[in-house]
Amino acid sequence: MHPLDKFQYCPFCGSNAFHEHNFKSKQCAACGFTYYANPCSATAAFIRNDKGELLVARRGKEPAKGTLDLPGGFVDMEETVEDGMRREILEETGLRVTDVSYLFSIPNQYLYSEMIIHTIDMFYEVHVTNDVQPQADDDAADLMWMPLELVNPKDFGLHSISQGVNKYLTEKLRK
Repeated sequence: MHPLDKFQYCPFCGSNAFHEHNFKSKQCAACGFTYYANPCSATAAFIRNDKGELLVARRGKEPAKGTLDLPGGFVDMEETVEDGMRREILEETGLRVTDVSYLFSIPNQYLYSEMIIHTIDMFYEVHVTNDVQPQADDDAADLMWMPLELVNPKDFGLHSISQGVNKYLTEKLRK
């Protein structure tokens, strides 16, 4: 299935002559407009406290409602990835963080409104002090601190998050 199959009409001229051009684009035969389905930017945070525990969320919404997750989400237009990460952390945990350190990225496909959204999920590490009291909000139904040794990547319902947790644990527990 092409990433733009749900788009039947040219967004520029309205023609129904809007067809697959290549793997990541559709082109209008009527006006020549080409639209590329580039990945959306998304973030996920490994928030660690002074004890070395990881803050994990329980998803309150589909997809993967009820499974574990990391705080994060989509980056808004005209927002840096770092600002998007800070905003998502604030929305989901109530924590105001300043320093976020980029770790790695994983390509992903995210089902939203019955459409596959291609994303590039960027993972960050954030350190907070033990005296902070995160509060679950927005997409997070619950938050909990977990020792790294008890974190199981298979408990995370979103594929790229599970992959990212596995990669993070492999690197952190090896040290």
